[in-house]
Amino acid sequence: MRKKRILLAAIFHETHTFVEHTTTFDDFSIMRGDDILRRRGDGSTISGFLEVAEAEDWDVVPIADYAAVASGTVDHAVFDQFCGEMEAGLKKALADGGLDGIWLSLHGAMVTTQSVDPEGDLLALIRAVPGAEALPLFAVFDLHATMTAKMAAHANGLVGYRENPHIDSRDSAMRSARMLARSLREGVLPRVLARNAPVIWAPPGTGTADRPMRDLEQEARRLEAQNPDIWEASVVAGYAFSDVPHAGVAFSVITTGPEQDAALALDALEQLAVELRALGQPEEWDLDAALSEISGKSGGPFVIVEPADNIGGGAPGDDTAVLRGFLRHGFTNAAVIIADAAAVAALADAKPGDRRRLSIGGKGSPLGAGPLDADVAFISRSDGAFTLEDRNSHMVASRGVHIRMGASAVVRIEGVTVLLTSLKTSPNDLGQLRSQGIVPEKLFAIGVKAAVAHQRAYDPIAAGSYTVRTPGPCTSALTTLPYRRLRQPVFPISHQRT
Repeated sequence: MRKKRILLAAIFHETHTFVEHTTTFDDFSIMRGDDILRRRGDGSTISGFLEVAEAEDWDVVPIADYAAVASGTVDHAVFDQFCGEMEAGLKKALADGGLDGIWLSLHGAMVTTQSVDPEGDLLALIRAVPGAEALPLFAVFDLHATMTAKMAAHANGLVGYRENPHIDSRDSAMRSARMLARSLREGVLPRVLARNAPVIWAPPGTGTADRPMRDLEQEARRLEAQNPDIWEASVVAGYAFSDVPHAGVAFSVITTGPEQDAALALDALEQLAVELRALGQPEEWDLDAALSEISGKSGGPFVIVEPADNIGGGAPGDDTAVLRGFLRHGFTNAAVIIADAAAVAALADAKPGDRRRLSIGGKGSPLGAGPLDADVAFISRSDGAFTLEDRNSHMVASRGVHIRMGASAVVRIEGVTVLLTSLKTSPNDLGQLRSQGIVPEKLFAIGVKAAVAHQRAYDPIAAGSYTVRTPGPCTSALTTLPYRRLRQPVFPISHQRT
């Protein structure tokens, strides 16, 4: 008997439309063919799918895997090329022996220079290929996706992560792949129904250990248990920094039952989100108030979380506000990580102990504190490669466990250690600091450019954690952002403007 043939492809980008940077081919990591199959075991969503494919004895047909870290609007040429490869590969696979199904790894919050719904466009393109109209099509997507009706209309199963931090990205991929296996085994094709709620939350309000997301996830599990026709109910926290019509909180249901029953489930989830909408508004400290609060304390480390420069949310990761704060308050034995390729390059010939005048950070966004010119002591340099200590880290979904920060350097300014990286890298794993000889547990204070994703790594070692307000593109003050295409009404945007 012929093995089931499943087509595999991936495109992963979270697009911040309020930053000026355009994300181009240079920003994407692109893999094709058998190189994708070699991702088996790297902890990513693709690895999760490949583990299920091996157990099901599928013949996997890999096409392309495009991935980039969160950043500005994607040059449509990148998406156009991916779609071209996808369409050509799909047609070839259908002609060369046929296909039994399609599985995709998506982020779900991409925006290009020509499209506000690229994932929906991609799924529609697949369905337009003769022979692919009725193939079982399943995908995994990020909890911070932008869910659209077009995405739902062209898929049999869209499975979202359930955890933030995203410790379950691989598990969610496996759950999605097993649903594809179930569809093939039972000969049934479920459908997806989606609903966009009139709510949008900044990333710090979307942690699943806290309300309101905890309540919504519990309600989703209750609805699944109550109705056996519902294969999955996904809570989509949404991505706030994308000025597109469907941004914000949403829900999707995979079902084989009556549409009216799925609609009732979506009603329940939407109603709960509206009732709890105020709980998703994060509370943040004034930076100096937080630093004054901990300055008299002993022990540590105290974690200063800076969502406005959240690398995982698309910010440049080079703002100097927290570094300046540490220096202003006379902190010693503190550390920050700043993405600044130019600063690293300026230290190319430095030797340990050398002192240099260096311009640090502040180059990526006009909203922040700007570059800091300082006398630094050079400590060390490296190629910036490290392996995640936590194979379920938030950042493993698209990148796997082997991370590259690019050429990196460690310098010290007075009592503050600064890790400079060439590539912005989310601070979601303690291996990042440890790989550069910095022991996080021994520090008094650590600046972290994140919102929620860092918690799994840093909370267990933290003596205290303070989320602070700083200027930056990932501000939690959503009413200050210049939304133009967002549907109305959406709390708190329309609430602020009426």
